[in-house]
Amino acid sequence: MALGRPGFNRGPRPPFKKKEAEHNINQYIKSPEVRLAGDNVEPGIYPLAKALALADELELDLVEISPNAVPPVCRIIDYSKFVYEQKKKQKEIKANAKQTVIKEIRFGPNTNDHDFQFKLKHAVSFLENGEKVRAYVHFKGRAIVYKEQGEILLLKFAQALEDVGKVELLPKLEGKRMFLTVAPKVAKK
Repeated sequence: MALGRPGFNRGPRPPFKKKEAEHNINQYIKSPEVRLAGDNVEPGIYPLAKALALADELELDLVEISPNAVPPVCRIIDYSKFVYEQKKKQKEIKANAKQTVIKEIRFGPNTNDHDFQFKLKHAVSFLENGEKVRAYVHFKGRAIVYKEQGEILLLKFAQALEDVGKVELLPKLEGKRMFLTVAPKVAKK
């Protein structure tokens, strides 16, 4: 009889697998010749043994930068510093990537004029802030028979927004919803 909590007697744990390096370094480089590039080295094609000796002399690592080239391109650098700088660059690229915000506005097929104007005012403010607007008419139950009314409503909405936005996607019916996408004319400053 096993002691302890039920369901936790799984046997021996598999060995921890260390994450493999993204680049081939030092003795893991397979090519007999490498093209060296770097700051402290004369660029050129070297035999692998000589390139490893140069890296050892400078107390740095020989890192395969471009393994598909013939011969592979290697650099003599501190590998941990190289990986750190690459991660830092990736983070910077990710931070500078623009996030697209899409605001949704929902209508019914029989939306009255006051509600339409109210939602239009919100759409204008969203577009002025540089956000996209996705307006849709939701058809409940048998209201799908009014899909022409829904399309007219969305076209009227797009026409009212033509000063601040441009239509990206014309009214399109998907299931019980008809969509219209409007993007801002000028990007947010």
